[in-house]
Amino acid sequence: MPQDAPGAQPIYSNYIIPNPEAFVANVLKAYERGSRAFAELAERPDVKGGPYSTASELSAATDNISNLARRWMADPVKLSEAQNEFFTQFAALWNNVLARMMDMSVPPLIEPQPGDNRFKDPEWTHNPFFNFCKQAYLLACRWAETQLSQTADLEGRDRHRAEFYLRQLTSALSPSNFMATNPEILRETFRSNGQNLVDGVNMLAHDLGRSGDLMKISQTDATAFELGRNLATTPGKVIFQNDVLQLIQFAPTTDKVRERPIVMVPPWINKYYILDLTPQKSFIKYVVDQGYTVFVVSWVNPDERHAEKTFEDYVLEGVLEAAKAVSRETGIDEINVLGYCVGGTALSTGLAYLADRAKSQFHSCTLLTTQVDFSLAGDLLLFTDDEQLKSLEALMQQRGFLDGSRMANVFNMMRPRDLIWPYIINNYMLGKKLFPFDLLFWNQDSTRMAAANHCFYLREFYNENRFAKGDMTIGGVQLDIKNITLPVFSVAAREDHIAPAASVYRGSLMFGGPVEFVLAGSGHIAGVVNPPDKVKYQFWTKGEPAPSLAEWEKTATQTPGSWWPYWISWLSEKSGGWTAPRQPGQTLGVIEDAPGSYVRAK
Repeated sequence: MPQDAPGAQPIYSNYIIPNPEAFVANVLKAYERGSRAFAELAERPDVKGGPYSTASELSAATDNISNLARRWMADPVKLSEAQNEFFTQFAALWNNVLARMMDMSVPPLIEPQPGDNRFKDPEWTHNPFFNFCKQAYLLACRWAETQLSQTADLEGRDRHRAEFYLRQLTSALSPSNFMATNPEILRETFRSNGQNLVDGVNMLAHDLGRSGDLMKISQTDATAFELGRNLATTPGKVIFQNDVLQLIQFAPTTDKVRERPIVMVPPWINKYYILDLTPQKSFIKYVVDQGYTVFVVSWVNPDERHAEKTFEDYVLEGVLEAAKAVSRETGIDEINVLGYCVGGTALSTGLAYLADRAKSQFHSCTLLTTQVDFSLAGDLLLFTDDEQLKSLEALMQQRGFLDGSRMANVFNMMRPRDLIWPYIINNYMLGKKLFPFDLLFWNQDSTRMAAANHCFYLREFYNENRFAKGDMTIGGVQLDIKNITLPVFSVAAREDHIAPAASVYRGSLMFGGPVEFVLAGSGHIAGVVNPPDKVKYQFWTKGEPAPSLAEWEKTATQTPGSWWPYWISWLSEKSGGWTAPRQPGQTLGVIEDAPGSYVRAK
C-alpha cells in the first residue's frame, strides 16, 4: 500500500471518519446554513452587476475564453494537432502514475513553478490520486498557455486580455480549490467530522452579509488592530488640513535633525499608514529615527461631498498645498518630497506643473513604485478601455464616488492564486480562524475615490497616457516630464503587479534631471515596506543606462537586504546640515493628535 514516506502510516488512514453520525449531522447543517445564506443574498436589492464586479468579470471571462475557443476551432488541422498533443501528454501521465504506484522510481512529468504553494502538502506528491490530479492540472495549464501563445491572429490588447482571463480560469480550476481533490481539506473534514464545513459556511454567511455585488472575502482578524494603538503609532500631530487632506508632522526622536524636512505623499487609493504599520515595519518611524523631520499626507476618505474634486484639485490643493504648509512650518524653502504609487504620479504631475519653479520649492524627489508612462502598465490596462470606463463613470455618478472595495477587487483578480483562492480555501473549506496580520488589515481598510478625480486618473493616465505624451494640462499649464530637473530617486519592485517594474523604469528615463534608479525585490507593498533588520529580499543598483529594464539589470549590482539604508545615504546628501529638533506645530499650531481623523473615517 502506498505510504507518505518510509515508516509512515498508510495514506488512506487519513480518510477515516471518527464519528459518522456527527459527520452526517454537520454536513446537513452546513448545507442548510449555506442554502439560507445564498437565498438571503438573492433577495437583497444591493446585489446587482456593475463594473469590476464578480458578475461582470465572469461575463468578460466567458466571452474572452469563448472567442479564443472559436479561433482554435476555425482551423481544424491545428485543432486536431493540439488535441493529439493533449491526449499524448495525458497518456504519458497515466503511464507515469501507474509506474509510481508500482513503486518504480520515475520523475514526474511536470512540477509546479517555484513559489507555487498550492501543492506543498506531501500527499500531492506521495498519494497517486492527488499526484495525478496535480500533474493533470499542470499539464492542461501548460497546454492551454502553449495554444494561446501559438494563436497567430491575436495581437495587442486582445492577446493581453485573453492571457489575463485564461489565467483567471486556470487559477479557478486548480484541484486545490475543490474539496474532493484537495487532500488537506479532505483530511480536515474527516478528522473534525465535518465541523470545518460548518465553521466555513458560517464565515461565508458572514462575508456574504457584508457584500453587495462584490464578494468581500475576509483576509484577517479585523478586531486585532486599532489605529493609534498597534498601527499608525508613530507620535505626531495634525498641523494642517483642508478638504482633501490632513498633514501630519511626526515628533523627533534624535537630539538633532537634518535641516531639510521631507514630506511623504502616499496613494489615496489606500490609507497612509502603509508607511506606518507596526513600529517594527514602520517606514516613517525609521526615517524619523535617522534624524529627519517627517511629514505625511493623510488623504480624506471622500464621500458625495467630494464628487467634483478633480485630479487637479488633488495636485494643487493636495500635494502642493501640503508642501507649502511644510515650508511655512519649518521655514525651509526647498524641501525634500516622496511619493508612493499614485501619490508619486500626482507629485510628478505637480512638479511638471511648477516647471522651472520646482527647484525653488523642492530639493529632491523620491518616487516609490511610481508610474509616469503607462504604456507598460500591465493588467490594469485591461480595466480602463472606453467601454469599462463609461460603465464606471455611470456608476460613480450615482453616488459621487467609487467604493474602495471595487478597486481592491481588481487588484485581487490580478493575482487570484495568491489573493483570492487561498482565503476561500482557508476560510470557507478548512474553516480556520482568521490570522491577525497588519498588512491585510490595511489592505481591507480601503478608501473611496472621488468620482471626478478617479475618472480623470483612469482615462488620462491609463487609457490615453497623456502625461507621458506631453498632452496633459493642469491649471492651464501643459505638462512636460522633462521639465522635472531636480534629483530623483526612483524605486521599482521586481514582482510588482500594480506598477510593473518595466513601466516604472521606462518612466524614470523621461525625467530631465539625474535619476538614481533602484530595483527592489518582491512586490508593490513588500518591496517598499522592507525593514533593514530582516534580510528578506534584495535590491539592485548602478546599472548602466539602457533603453529597457532587462538591459539595465544585466549590469546592475545586487545587494542583499533592504534598500532603506541606501536611500538614506542618498537623501542625506540632499538634506543639508544638522539643526535643533522641531516639535510638531510650532508655527502652524496643532489640530489633533496623529493619526488624525481623516484616516479613521470608514
